[in-house]
This record gives sequence, structure tokens and C-alpha cells, in this order.
Amino acid sequence: MKVPDVIVTYCPRCNKHTEHTVELYKAGKRRTLAEGQRRYLRKNLGYGSKRTAEQKRFAKVTKKQTLKLTCKKCKYILHRKGIRLKKLEIVKK
Repeated sequence: MKVPDVIVTYCPRCNKHTEHTVELYKAGKRRTLAEGQRRYLRKNLGYGSKRTAEQKRFAKVTKKQTLKLTCKKCKYILHRKGIRLKKLEIVKK
């Protein structure tokens, strides 16, 4: 799916429609000393460092891609909910 690199959409901070730059959301690096991560690692012990037995076959062929929108006026960042895509292409206008 092709997505333009600039979208005009609603900004909650400006309280009006403004131009937003579009990027693909990427998750940040996990902090190993954070309580949630320590709990996750402790729960993962067993089944070869997996919580439960591994799935035999795949149910999905695509991943949900989330868009990161940045307001050009106030630099407010909002995320557009992910949709299932095989390939996401950000097109320059």
C-alpha cells in the first residue's frame, strides 16, 4: 500500500486540521532492568525460553503496521492505528 509522506489530519494540541509528516512506527529498545521486562523474562523460563509451547503453523501472513504522524506546527506525535499490510511504501509528493 502506498501512503503519502505528508497527510492533512486533525491535531489534538492545535485543535484543528494541520499537515503531518508520516513515518512507520518502530518499537524502541527494551530496558532489561524495567519491572515489566524482568517479569516477562521470569515468566518466559520453560519451553526453550518461550512462555508456552510453540505454534505449529502460522495463522497470519501479514503484520499490523502502525503510522507515526508528527504535526508540522507543534511537533505533536500521534499514532494511526495499525492495519494489516504485506508492504507499506511511503511516497514523496
